[in-house]
Amino acid sequence: MIPNTSMDVTVSTTDTIETSKTYKIISNTIQGYIDDNDALLQAIYKVLNTEKYEYPIYSFSYGIELENLIGQDKLYVQMELSRRIKECLLEDERITSVENFVFSFLKDSILCIFDVVSIYGKNTISKAVST
Repeated sequence: MIPNTSMDVTVSTTDTIETSKTYKIISNTIQGYIDDNDALLQAIYKVLNTEKYEYPIYSFSYGIELENLIGQDKLYVQMELSRRIKECLLEDERITSVENFVFSFLKDSILCIFDVVSIYGKNTISKAVST
């Protein structure tokens, strides 16, 4: 039997900010805890050094595709690298923008230096990619 009376239902939602506290990893060992900017820097390091789709433990949105850039034209790698770095880092809700890309062409690699703007401030990050 379906009731014939109406009910007022009020739903309230609260936005919560997740803590960024995590384990501090040094030389493949856990050495205490870190949070805020240090935890973000560690997360950036991990995502930029994890090949996307390579490890089943991570979701398909985690990591960066770099292996298929090896052997490509350096100008193509430069353009594609900035796009891929932005794409993978902006998955993290603590990061608001990725900007100011500077590329240095080395003999067999490209060094990319860029700024990551987050809720904690601005950090300069570097990433080298073999070509």
